[in-house]
Amino acid sequence: MEETSREAVATAVQRVAGMLQRSDQLDKVEQYRRREARKKASVEARLKAAIQSQLDGVRTGLTQLHSALLDVKDIQGSLADVSKDWRQSINTIENLKDVKDAVVQHSQLASAVENLKNIFSVPEIVADTQQLIEQGELLQAHRKLMELECSRDDLMYEQYRMDSKNTSDMSLISIYFEDVQGLSDELAKQLWMILQRSMLTVRRDPTMLVSSVRIIEREEKIDRRMVDRKKQTGFIPPGRPKRWKDKMFQVLEGTVGTRIEGTQSVTKEADKMWLVRLLEITRKYVLDDLIVVKNLMVQCFPQHYNTFFGLYHNAVSSRVKELASEDLEANEIVSLLTWVLNTYKSVEMMGHPELFSEYDINQLEPLLPQDVVDDLLSKYVKTFTSNITGWLRKALETDKKDWQKETEPEADQDGYYQTTLPAIVFQMFEQNLQVAAQIDIDFKEQVLKLCLKQMNTFLIRYREEAVTYKEEHMRDRQMPQCYVQYMIAIINNCQTFKESINSLKRKYLQSSEPTDSDASVQLIYKMQHHLNELLTRKWLTGSHAVDTICVTVEDYFNDFNKIKKPFNQEMTGEALRRVVVEYIKAVMQKRITFKNADERREGAERMIKEADQFKFLFRKLAAGEDTDRLCGAIAAIAEVFKLTDPTLLFLEVTTLVSKYPDIREEHIQALLAVRGDASREMRQMIIGTLSENKVSYSGVTQPIFKDITVPTMTMTTMTSMATAKLLK
Repeated sequence: MEETSREAVATAVQRVAGMLQRSDQLDKVEQYRRREARKKASVEARLKAAIQSQLDGVRTGLTQLHSALLDVKDIQGSLADVSKDWRQSINTIENLKDVKDAVVQHSQLASAVENLKNIFSVPEIVADTQQLIEQGELLQAHRKLMELECSRDDLMYEQYRMDSKNTSDMSLISIYFEDVQGLSDELAKQLWMILQRSMLTVRRDPTMLVSSVRIIEREEKIDRRMVDRKKQTGFIPPGRPKRWKDKMFQVLEGTVGTRIEGTQSVTKEADKMWLVRLLEITRKYVLDDLIVVKNLMVQCFPQHYNTFFGLYHNAVSSRVKELASEDLEANEIVSLLTWVLNTYKSVEMMGHPELFSEYDINQLEPLLPQDVVDDLLSKYVKTFTSNITGWLRKALETDKKDWQKETEPEADQDGYYQTTLPAIVFQMFEQNLQVAAQIDIDFKEQVLKLCLKQMNTFLIRYREEAVTYKEEHMRDRQMPQCYVQYMIAIINNCQTFKESINSLKRKYLQSSEPTDSDASVQLIYKMQHHLNELLTRKWLTGSHAVDTICVTVEDYFNDFNKIKKPFNQEMTGEALRRVVVEYIKAVMQKRITFKNADERREGAERMIKEADQFKFLFRKLAAGEDTDRLCGAIAAIAEVFKLTDPTLLFLEVTTLVSKYPDIREEHIQALLAVRGDASREMRQMIIGTLSENKVSYSGVTQPIFKDITVPTMTMTTMTSMATAKLLK
């Protein structure tokens, strides 16, 4: 307590010191004192209120404890009185044992008297019940059966109450009523027969089906009552619970399963279309049955018994799983998956308008688990890949045989040569893609990608076979007789392949990818001799090499006028480019060096004239928009040669480089060497200046000079030139 007081004083001193740190605060001492007094009064009031509340709570608790103590004493006295009365009544209870036995005996005798008439008439009732069952009067037969069972069960129950260990009397009752169990079994047999033929019964005599369901419902109630009595007394009659409701569903399930399994009319060995027929028959039977269920059957059963749609769904699922486990071929896998994933929930079956109100089709479980579907799809893809590889190989072999024919290939409606290979290949692709589209959109795209992958491999082999075909012809130009025509057909086939691939992509993948074409080199091979004459002394003095080249090109493309337009234009453009490149190569090879201005002028004019010849020819052949630029390269080089003032040579070369940025230093050096009048200093100045102000190549247009190499002077050539000078 003293320590608390000291802490309080120390805190107060510290607080006062904080308030009076400055001299001007001494004037407010009285104000601070009043404020602290108010705070103290407030705190004391709160403390008093809290203490008063605690005291009130303690007072209330003490009052309740006192009241509880009085109640406990009263209860203790009552328990003592009860104990005293119980001890006094023990003898009285033992004296009432005889009364209890008399009550039990009276109850048994009363039950016996009540069932005496039935007991003596059991044989007669059994005979009547048997006759009613045979006549199909099942409701009346069941009523009499319940009377017999009730008499038996009551007698057994009273015997059980009197002496549960007396098995001999129980056996005597069981023997006397032994025919009752037989009647029950016979009635059950009739019920199961009616349920097995329920689809037929509900059309002919629905009352028979209703009676059967009512009997089962009655037995279900009796089962529940007997089970409840067993919980209370431990006694349950023989044969209970019958569980006829469970048996009914088992019978219906078996009936539906037998109905589904019985749809297979043909075997796999007897008919290749066995699965298609089986699935169609199953669809028809299930749809017809469910329409009958919806219109007739549901009226014969309580609403909580209405599980027919689930029974049919489960039966179909089991059957489909059995089919999926068999060794199915590719077309059979497609048929099964199409039926399972599409037909089953379509309006042709479970989605039929007449069935729509009975259940939610989206709540149905899948007929096949996803892993089974994936396995089937994987198996189909594997088989399809193997099959398509074989089909493409056979198609190519057949087409190769046609290449050796002595008759021209067929032409399409536009007169272009072609073979049947593209039509066969893409008809095969189209059929398989249509089949895949029936299964699933994702699977359709998967099959399309597989087709494109196989097509890529096929085209590589097709190209190899075409190259082999060309090489064989080059060894013997007389064979095959229609080589050119079939080579044109092969080229046209490539265009057809390209168009067909893009068509498939647009149709099934909504995308397309362009393909490249290969340029032919046979034209250059034929003109090589005439190309070798260009930019030589013979050419300068009057050669007809370019005239011959133009005639050869025009004649060559007349032979190939059966090639379809896209390939024809590509071939023409490639031919122009190769001719121009070969012409410029002739310049770069420095086959001639002009000796004077007249030769330079004459050579330049000849080059410009020949460039115009090429331009006219290839415009006629529709080589494309690049004709002027390619032919203009020859004319631009000619302007470098034609220039008479060497001081302006740098400007002319700069113009050439600006038009064709892919030109290199060695090309400029070769041009200046052919010109023949450029000094070493001038050549070094031009090359040096161009190197400092090099124009970058953007790559927008196809380069011309990129693939043109300038031959270097070898040691042998230098030795030969030196020897020639010495001999002179």
